[in-house]
Amino acid sequence: SQTCFEEDSQEQPAVGYWKPLMPSKGSKEEPETGYQDAGCGDDSQSTEQLNVSRLRSSSVEIREKGSEFLREELHKAQKELKLKDKECERLSKVREQLEQELEELTASLFEEAHKMVREANTKQAASEKQLKEAWGKIDMLQAEVTALKTLVITSTPSSPNWELHPQLQSPSKAVFRKGHGRNKSTSSAIVTAASQNVTPAPVSRECKEIDSILFAEFQSWKESPTLDKSCSFLDRIYREDVGPCLDFTKQELSELVRVAVEQNTLTIEPVASQMLPVVKVSAEDSGGPKKCALSGLPRTCKHRIMLGDSGNYYYISPSCRARITAVCNFFTYIRYIQQGLVRQDVELMYWEVMRLRREMSLAKLGFYPNEM
Repeated sequence: SQTCFEEDSQEQPAVGYWKPLMPSKGSKEEPETGYQDAGCGDDSQSTEQLNVSRLRSSSVEIREKGSEFLREELHKAQKELKLKDKECERLSKVREQLEQELEELTASLFEEAHKMVREANTKQAASEKQLKEAWGKIDMLQAEVTALKTLVITSTPSSPNWELHPQLQSPSKAVFRKGHGRNKSTSSAIVTAASQNVTPAPVSRECKEIDSILFAEFQSWKESPTLDKSCSFLDRIYREDVGPCLDFTKQELSELVRVAVEQNTLTIEPVASQMLPVVKVSAEDSGGPKKCALSGLPRTCKHRIMLGDSGNYYYISPSCRARITAVCNFFTYIRYIQQGLVRQDVELMYWEVMRLRREMSLAKLGFYPNEM
C-alpha cells in the first residue's frame, strides 16, 4: 500500500501549496521540493500583497486629494453663492427703491397734471370774463368813434362848426382869462382855417380841373395813407409847398419848427393873453415883441411859439404865423384822413388837399388875413 501511494505521488504533480500530511520514509527529497515550491509561492504572494497594498495606499491618497479638491471647490462655490445672494439682495432693494420712486413720481405727475388743469380752467374762466369785458369796451369805443366821426364830418378844418367847437374862435374875439391857455398846432391850424373861411366864396364861381398826375398820386396815397414823406404824394407837397413855406431866414430854427409841425408838438400862444415865465435866451434867438425870431426882421409879434416841452419861447410875426398855421392845417387834415375820420368822396378830399396847398402857397408869398 505504501508503494502504491508513492507511485501515485510521483505520477501526480504538486499543485499550489499542497503539503503532504505524513511524508514517507523512502522519498525524502520530495517533501523538500514541495517546501521549496511553497517558499516561492509565499514570495510571489507577498509581492502581490505588497503591490495590492501599494495600490490601495495610492487609491486612498488619490481619494483624499480628490476629496480635498472637492471640498475646496465646494467652499469656493459656497462663497460665490453667498456673494450672488448678497448681490441679489442688493438688486432687490434697488428694485424696491426704484418702484417706490416711480410710484411717488407718478403720483406727483398726476397731482401736477390736475393742478395744471385746474389753473387752466381758472385762467380760461378769467380770460372769458376779460373777453366779455373787452367786447363791451369795444362796443362802447365804437359808439364813441361813430359819434366822433359824425362830429368831425359836421365840423372839418375847412368849415368848422362854431356851436360844437366854441374854443375855435379867433384869439381877437375870445375873452381873455386869468392864467394861460395853450393851443397845440392842430388847434391853431383850425383857428386859422376858421378865420380864413368865415365868408368863403361859393364853389360854383370857381373853375376847377383835376390834374391827372396829382389825382393819381393822391389816390395811390389814399389806398394806404401814411405820413412818410417818401411816397410820391407827400414828396411832391414837401418839395413844392411845405419846404418853401417853412423856409425862413433862421435856417436852424426853421428846421426845428418843421420837425415840431411834423410831430404835432408845436405850440402857438398869443403874447397878450399869456403871462408865462419865459426861459431867458438871447434876443437874437428868441426875438421879442418887436422882432421876429424866424425872419430876424423888426416886426410887431403878437404870438410866440414853443417847440415841444423845451420851455423856450420864440416870438413870431403875423406873416410867419400864417405860414406855420397853413402847414399845420395841411398836416391836420391828412392826419384825419389817415385815422379814418373823414368820410367823403375821394374827389372831395382831393380838392380839400388842393385848397390847403393853395393856402400854403399864398402864405409863402406873404398873403395873410388881418386877424393875424
